[in-house]
Amino acid sequence: MSGQASAQYKVKGHVYDSTRIFPVERVTVQSTGGQISMTDSTGAYTIYVGEKDSVWFSYLGKPTPKYPVLKIADVTQFDIALHLKPDVMREVKIRTRNYKEDSIQNRRDYAKAFDFHRPSLGTMTSITNSGVGFDVDEIIRLFQFRKNRSMEHFRQRLEQEERDKFIDRRFSKGLVKRLTGIDKEDELSDFMRRYRPTYEFTAGTSDYDFQYFIKIAYQEYKKTKAMPAGF
Repeated sequence: MSGQASAQYKVKGHVYDSTRIFPVERVTVQSTGGQISMTDSTGAYTIYVGEKDSVWFSYLGKPTPKYPVLKIADVTQFDIALHLKPDVMREVKIRTRNYKEDSIQNRRDYAKAFDFHRPSLGTMTSITNSGVGFDVDEIIRLFQFRKNRSMEHFRQRLEQEERDKFIDRRFSKGLVKRLTGIDKEDELSDFMRRYRPTYEFTAGTSDYDFQYFIKIAYQEYKKTKAMPAGF
């Protein structure tokens, strides 16, 4: 049938500088369909586009490449970073809900745990002009077995939490809903629990392959749901 309107998407996200920490205000956001928007003081933007549209960003007259809407992994959180000259950046520090910034702040808050290492012969000795010496503090720390185990376990738990948050951000409900069409919350939760990817796969896979994995996993999920009980 002709005359059918193409699907509409609400693309939203944040624009940051190259460090992905500081938001950039007044960045123009445009679509090939003619829509236009602008980032606010927190770097946030929202723009309504068609499924055949592409979006791009422009700051101080310099445009970015165009991003086809259908190739955006998660239209509800499409963040980008701009490479800006130092003289055009203002000194701003705003805490935003962004995985990478949260991760950086998390490592600052728990620097002692992340930087923890078990004492070894190398850390206990030093070679100077007067000969080989021993670090008494390191020797004492070597025998603090319970404290060492506790700190190491704490560091491992923090690292695991970071990995889990990374998976949650990329394997998001918004993306899975868009690719599979699942609209029932219990079915969506069941699918995401069964096919939750590993951190290594999530971190090392391109957007195209990651979305392909979700589609193939859903086809497999439908087959298992269609099987008779006890099969």
